[in-house]
Amino acid sequence: MIKLYLKKSYYTTILDHCIKGLPNESCGLLAGTEEDEEITVTKVYLLTNVDASREHFSMDPKEQLAALKDARANGYKIIGNFHSHPESPSRPSEEDKRLAFDPTIEYLILSLMEEGNPVLKAFGIDKEKNVTIHEIEITE
Repeated sequence: MIKLYLKKSYYTTILDHCIKGLPNESCGLLAGTEEDEEITVTKVYLLTNVDASREHFSMDPKEQLAALKDARANGYKIIGNFHSHPESPSRPSEEDKRLAFDPTIEYLILSLMEEGNPVLKAFGIDKEKNVTIHEIEITE
């Protein structure tokens, strides 16, 4: 079972970014390290949702490239991405599944549909678009 380790400060960074982005979806990339089935997030990249939409997102290509270069320069790899669901549960939508091109990364979804009760979940999405929920451990 794949387990994702996320520092509390990174979780707060993601949460703040997604709340500031309301009413639209927010997005970003996660860099880190992977050993066996344990993934550790080492850096969070907050990106712009160029669609400015409540129902879907597209990451700014220039920001994506800058994040990729920064991760490589620091010896990390992009291990996943995240986006928010302002008005729906923390699970991949049909569009999320359709756009999940890389079966080797984590897809994190932060639901903000219940005010004061954000729900962050991590998923694996394989080539056949099957979704597996992965464990997230928030660390100090």
